[in-house]
Amino acid sequence: MPTDDLTITSPVIGLIARILFTLIFFLSGITHFTAMQSYIALMPAPIPFRAFWVAISAVVELAGAVLILFNYRPRLGAWLIVIFLVPVTIVVHGTAMLTLADPVMRAVNVSMFLKGLAMIACALFITQFGVSTADTR
Repeated sequence: MPTDDLTITSPVIGLIARILFTLIFFLSGITHFTAMQSYIALMPAPIPFRAFWVAISAVVELAGAVLILFNYRPRLGAWLIVIFLVPVTIVVHGTAMLTLADPVMRAVNVSMFLKGLAMIACALFITQFGVSTADTR
């Protein structure tokens, strides 16, 4: 049955790619809970209910990572990652790269902002192409 999905001709490479892409979301999602105060401190002070948003973002990124990693509704998982990354990239890293007094930390946040854009791009590719192996077509 043909699909619109991108065909992964080597299932091992597809699995490695999914592991590498989702690893950061698993680690970050877990540390959102274990080091919540650190994540709250990254958010601009005017944002209300910061602890709530940190917890929600952890759940969203963990759910998205699970769906992509296990190739179960990876398009939905990728949309969850996009929903997580867009505000984090703009609000946290975009704000920090423009407002922090320390030039080194501004530069670090420029890198984090660009990394966020690259991860958004990757997640958007998954939303459009999904993932299927050649032997499942």
